[in-house]
Amino acid sequence: MQGTLDMLILRTLLLGPVHGHGIARAIEQTSDDVLDVDHGSLYPALQRLLQEGWITAEWGVSSNNRKAKFYSLTRSGRAHLRKETSRWERFSRAISQILNPARQE
Repeated sequence: MQGTLDMLILRTLLLGPVHGHGIARAIEQTSDDVLDVDHGSLYPALQRLLQEGWITAEWGVSSNNRKAKFYSLTRSGRAHLRKETSRWERFSRAISQILNPARQE
């Protein structure tokens, strides 16, 4: 679903600043490797989120002593995440109701 990667990135950044590769790994690990975040999709999404003002970026040093850009969630990013999470939950409930109509009776 369009916008899902953005929401997952924002959710990952709730825990604090993370570099791009760390964001991809966190999403993959949290989803038990069901979701594979391609760097060709990740970095354009990060640029989009920066342009929207939902995240900020700052250069730092990673745990393996390499220069990396660390991304952080902004206040407006937190508000957007709440809105998108609510929208996603409504969407997934609707799909669940269609896939499992007997459970709703």
